[in-house]
Amino acid sequence: MKKVALHNLGCKVNAYETEAMQEMLETAGYKIVPFKEGADIYIINTCTVTNIADRKSRQMLHRARKMNPQALVVAAGCYVQTQEEPDPCIDVVIGNNKKQDLLSILEEYDYDKDTIIDINHTKQYENLHLSRTGEHTRAYIKVQDGCNQFCSYCIIPYARGRVRSRVKDDVIEEVKRLAQNGYQEVVLTGIHLSSYGIDFKDDEENLLSLIQAVHNVEGISRIRLGSLEPRIITEKFVQTISTLPKMCPHFHLSLQSGCDDTLKRMNRRYTSGEYYEKCTLLRKYFDNPALTTDVIVGFPGETDEEFEESKAFIEKVGFYETHVFKYSKRQGTKAAVMEEQIPEQTKAGRSDILLALHEKGRQAYEKSFVGKEVEVLVEESVEIGGEIMQIGHTREYMKAALKTKENLQNHIVKVQIENDLQIIH
Repeated sequence: MKKVALHNLGCKVNAYETEAMQEMLETAGYKIVPFKEGADIYIINTCTVTNIADRKSRQMLHRARKMNPQALVVAAGCYVQTQEEPDPCIDVVIGNNKKQDLLSILEEYDYDKDTIIDINHTKQYENLHLSRTGEHTRAYIKVQDGCNQFCSYCIIPYARGRVRSRVKDDVIEEVKRLAQNGYQEVVLTGIHLSSYGIDFKDDEENLLSLIQAVHNVEGISRIRLGSLEPRIITEKFVQTISTLPKMCPHFHLSLQSGCDDTLKRMNRRYTSGEYYEKCTLLRKYFDNPALTTDVIVGFPGETDEEFEESKAFIEKVGFYETHVFKYSKRQGTKAAVMEEQIPEQTKAGRSDILLALHEKGRQAYEKSFVGKEVEVLVEESVEIGGEIMQIGHTREYMKAALKTKENLQNHIVKVQIENDLQIIH
């Protein structure tokens, strides 16, 4: 029985794929062990979203080689998909859309085998499945791969290829298996989730129809969505999902900048005004929904005036959480060769300003729930300040603590928020 250690880098899609590979290995008789010394095979599912992600991928691959020089080191995913020459410490390379062939690749690695395909010309959705995940109450489900957007700062369309959607019936079968295994919440995720279904011939098959089908699965109590693009937020879409009791009022709507000139250089294909309309729509049909977003500071050419415009827009929207990223040059993208690259010191200063704004928005949103009743899906028991607490998330994805020693894991409990200290950060 060979011992295999897996390590994941990057997004929720990568995490899903890593867990699917682990389940595949376990079913085939491999023994899964911690990512430490002593494994026979090390599998690293890599990331390439930034140059820093590339560096972390290389570091983990070299760490694996160092932990056991005789082990088989397998590099999978986005980093190796975009590299012309593999790192010498790697024994086996598995590109995107080839992880489904992991078992046969491991068995035949001594032979010449094409494990990197032309990802930009494939229309096949990779056949990976899960019946359980590392979490005990919430399951992330990959329903889509690839991206057609080509934002000027992003390498992912080159690493993941064009949009490929998972057949709805296959998604529903997986949701049913997870529900039978006790999972109450599912999170639909993808590389560009809003594009789900655009590659299908049937125009009626889209993200909305998929959500409705998942909603009909017995045993599932909550549905949450991964990152969305503004264009998916239409009156019909929001009005329909607002009628679904299992739909969580938590929406991560990717922004990147609140300045129209910056958005244009980013090739984001919407204006700040259009984005604001989408936020207004969500608030029209949902009572105090949690709106969260991503923002990049220091994008090439971002002047002080453009940053101030972006900051003012973020304040205007009033997000629950604002995830702030300093622009990181990624070789191979249009933004990497743009003029007027912003100094790191300026990026850091702008990041600090928006992080302070994030904290202000977070506190304001959480305080708006004091005295109100919320539903908490309990995930674990922890000791905080000498007391046993039950920790879980509300439908808005606020992390809450319940003062009880009773083990309520995987139970949905109605509680009244007594004060903002009941929300864990």
